[in-house]
Amino acid sequence: MELVFATQNRNKAAEIQRLMPEGIEILTLQDIDCNDDIPETAPTLEGNAQIKARWIAEKYKVNCFADDTGLEVEALNGEPGVLSARYAGEARSDEANMNKVLGLLNESTNRKARFRTAICLILDNEEHLFEGIVTGEIRPEKAGDSGFGYDPIFEPEQIGKTFAEMTMDQKNERSHRARAFQKMISYLSN
Repeated sequence: MELVFATQNRNKAAEIQRLMPEGIEILTLQDIDCNDDIPETAPTLEGNAQIKARWIAEKYKVNCFADDTGLEVEALNGEPGVLSARYAGEARSDEANMNKVLGLLNESTNRKARFRTAICLILDNEEHLFEGIVTGEIRPEKAGDSGFGYDPIFEPEQIGKTFAEMTMDQKNERSHRARAFQKMISYLSN
C-alpha cells in the first residue's frame, strides 16, 4: 500500500518510512507531482493537519496523512501554538521565533511548555486523528546545535538537556512527533 505524507521533505518521509510496517510505502508530495501551496488557516494544529490531508486526499484521490506541530508555552497562554513557525513574522525564522519567546518570558518564573503534534490520516476515505505531547520547560538561553525550530530552548521533563543537545535518535525516542507517529503506526499495524 502507498501512503502519501503531505510534505516536500524527503528526509522527514524517510525517517517515517523506517518506522512503518512492512508493505507500506511512504510517498512525498513530490512523488505525486504536487507543488500546491496548501493553506494552513485553521485555529488548531488538528485543523491544519486535516486541511492538508483533506486537500491531498480530495485532489489526488490517495490515502495520505499530514501533521502539524506547535510549541505551547503556559505563561504565554498557549502561544505560539498554531503560529509556531511564523511567531516572529512571515519569514519563518527559527532564530527570531526563539528570541521572541525568550524575550516574552524574560521576567517569568513559569517556564512550563509542551510540544504537541497532531496527525490526520485519511485511509479509504476515513479520517483518523493522532496526537503526541512532550512536556517540559523553556530554558532561559539556547543550548545545543542539532534539531530545528525551538529545539535549542525546549528541555523535556526529566532529561536535563534540550532537544538540540540530543542526537536525532535520542530525540526521536521521546519527541512529540515520534509519539504521534507511533500511535498512527500502531493503528496501521493492526
